[in-house]
Amino acid sequence: MMNRELEALYSSTNQQTLAQWQVTQDIGEPRGAYYDPRRLALAAGIQPEMPAQIRALLDDLQQLAGRDPLADILPAEGFHFTFLPLTVPLYEPGEPLPEKIRHLTMCWKHYHAQTIKINALRLVALPGQLLLAGIADEQAMAMRQAFCQQVLHSAWRDELLARHPALSLPPLFWHSTLLRYGATYLPQTLREFFLARQGRDYGDVAGSLKLARINYNWTQCYPLD
Repeated sequence: MMNRELEALYSSTNQQTLAQWQVTQDIGEPRGAYYDPRRLALAAGIQPEMPAQIRALLDDLQQLAGRDPLADILPAEGFHFTFLPLTVPLYEPGEPLPEKIRHLTMCWKHYHAQTIKINALRLVALPGQLLLAGIADEQAMAMRQAFCQQVLHSAWRDELLARHPALSLPPLFWHSTLLRYGATYLPQTLREFFLARQGRDYGDVAGSLKLARINYNWTQCYPLD
């Protein structure tokens, strides 16, 4: 996907979300956890240093919604951008990984510790979530495409497809989820938070790629490298 196409996708996603919010003023139906909060999954990604403007954004979000029991806000220590989610949460903490993990680590050795950069970060809204999304450099896009194809031709094909049912592979967005809300739609306060900040540029991040066993928000991260 070219940069201009990704820009257009982020813009159209925001417009679709705004249209849904306009139709439904309340938060809709409650929902369960987006992912198992206890089990661990396999994923590749980066854990970059957090720029000051993003830290301020998270602080503002915490002040606004930190006491809302339905608001699951990304803790600062979990700040990350996923390169490729590989499995749903399959593993209990401390559970040994299957023997075929060697197939995955063999695929990964060409990408381990490579630096990727994600530029022009901005807020993208889904009906019940707030994302911080950006544009990856061409090298990162090519690496993710190549790694995804390797996994699809490995012993981990089924796990990868189970993690991405009916979605494009690799995923189109380059993002970190800042907030997941425990209902179909965000409340008015969080919608206004997004509207006031949707046009802001939150800068760039860069980090070294790692393959890890992680919980859903990367506050637990156990590299396999």
